Amino acid sequence: MKQEQQNQQPKRMNPYVGLLMGILIILFLNGLIVPTLTGGQIKPADYGTFIAKVDSGLVEEVVIKSGQIYFTAREGNVTSAYQTGAINDPQLVDRLLQAKSPNKDGKIAFNQIIPRENSPLLNFILMWVLPGLIFYLIWRQTSKAIQSRMGSGGNFMSFGKSGAKIYADADVKTTFTDVAGQDEAKETLTEIVDFLHNPKKYTDIGASLPKGALLVGPPGTGKTLIARAVAGEAKVPFFAISGSEFVQMFVGMGAAKVRDLFRQANEKAPCIIFIDEIDAIGKRRDTGLGGNDEREQTLNQLLTEMDGFDGRKGVVILAATNRPESLDKALLRPGRFDRRIQMELPDLEGRKAILAVHLKKVKCEKIDMDVVARATAGSSGAELANIVNEAALRAVRMGRNKVITADLEESVETVIAGAQKKGKVISADEKKTVSYHEIGHALVAALQSHSAPVHKITIVPRTSGALGYTMQVDKGEQVLMSREDLFNRIATLTGGRAAEEVVLGSVSTGASNDIEQATRLARAMVTRYGMSEKYDMMGLETVNNAYLGGDTSLTCSSETAADIDREVLKMITEAHQKARKLISDHLDIMHEAAHYLLDKETITGEEFMAIVRKYQQ
Repeated sequence: MKQEQQNQQPKRMNPYVGLLMGILIILFLNGLIVPTLTGGQIKPADYGTFIAKVDSGLVEEVVIKSGQIYFTAREGNVTSAYQTGAINDPQLVDRLLQAKSPNKDGKIAFNQIIPRENSPLLNFILMWVLPGLIFYLIWRQTSKAIQSRMGSGGNFMSFGKSGAKIYADADVKTTFTDVAGQDEAKETLTEIVDFLHNPKKYTDIGASLPKGALLVGPPGTGKTLIARAVAGEAKVPFFAISGSEFVQMFVGMGAAKVRDLFRQANEKAPCIIFIDEIDAIGKRRDTGLGGNDEREQTLNQLLTEMDGFDGRKGVVILAATNRPESLDKALLRPGRFDRRIQMELPDLEGRKAILAVHLKKVKCEKIDMDVVARATAGSSGAELANIVNEAALRAVRMGRNKVITADLEESVETVIAGAQKKGKVISADEKKTVSYHEIGHALVAALQSHSAPVHKITIVPRTSGALGYTMQVDKGEQVLMSREDLFNRIATLTGGRAAEEVVLGSVSTGASNDIEQATRLARAMVTRYGMSEKYDMMGLETVNNAYLGGDTSLTCSSETAADIDREVLKMITEAHQKARKLISDHLDIMHEAAHYLLDKETITGEEFMAIVRKYQQ
């Protein structure tokens, strides 16, 4: 019925059409319309031509207006209209009176239009009303175009609009089944969903819904996804906005956006507000006195709004951040963000579940989930989705219509080390060096008890710059690592350089990444893990932005820092010596495995271990 009423409404005239009509009317009233002649299109002509046609008796009609002469001339059966400039010719009138004409009476019909002055009202319209109307219409159309692109509606000057994307309950299709690998987070958020479904069950006992929940975790772990899933499960409207959208050039506009956002949320309660990257406005406030920072005003308004609304209405605020340590303490206190939900990197079973969710979207044969999940330790949900997509692309390149396990394994390597550079030409000596280097890593790892098994060895160059690599995959999920585990990992990292020294008698630049990783791991053992005999359990280093790479800073004196370097060097030297000894004692395995790798370029862990077991029996 509403649609029919809308269809029956008359269409309004385009404002530009009305403006054009008004200009034409004013110009006509002003006498600026060119006189209408019967000769059709007006052609330019010089004054001499005009006089010649008059003397020849061809001119029928002449109109003089505002310094211009308009005339028609008949040539045969064709009548044409002309225009020329008026010249101070005192004899023109006598010439026109005496000249002959093709008209019935044989005389030229001529007239002069005397310009008239505009009335004061018309001058006022032309000078003030018309320009103002033009500017108003242009401003109105421009503001509508800008607002339609911004998607926030309203007028162009509506700076206080929140700009949040509002999704109706029917528009949010995401549910908890679309979120895998975050079972603990889903369990915590299920209570919020239940409150939105059955608030009376909680209000009868006097409980109130948590006003806010802070989603914390590394990038790609699904914080935005699980927030949408909560709205999809609860079947309530979903307000989504980024923290950076509150930051405005004009002072006070961010606070106005916060007020507008909560006003809309209260009108649509129950609903969910999701603020992504809340650290953009929620950073710890400056401890200095005074200040009128726009970000601080926005934060203060957010704190006020969170205190002001009634949690029993069913307005839930979900926020996501990668830097929880930078948030203001007032934002995290109970009564505002009551709950902190950790969105950690998925474990082995979580990675299997995430892979299963994404593999449903592609055609695939039976996939060995265990192999792929173990090879992707430390990967986030977004990275696993990318791996599945890369596998689908590889299957198409290989001419298959289904994804197989080999596609996923190759896509894992592509994400980790880059695509293969099959066209890169490497000399025989360099290829031999790379082969011994990689076998050195694999042999040291295989001969140690506390080390992950070798999964694959390759000397095919990659786009990341690696000329080869050795992939180790743990049999299961390892949460805690002992000092022996970490020390053996450092020894494995030094195995490539040790193989070059023992077998080839020289060293190359290929160990640069190994050196970097070994140094970082040994320093962590000394400064953070308390695995140094000299410093026992003394903390010497802190980690900043743990979810964004984990930058570290020392918390000790410069003398202690220099001594830390000596401890790190001592630990790496011990691991290097261990790797050299293992390789020196098993040169027969080194030579055979290196030649086999040179021939095949890529070998599996089973093929390598077959060579190792042959010499250890």
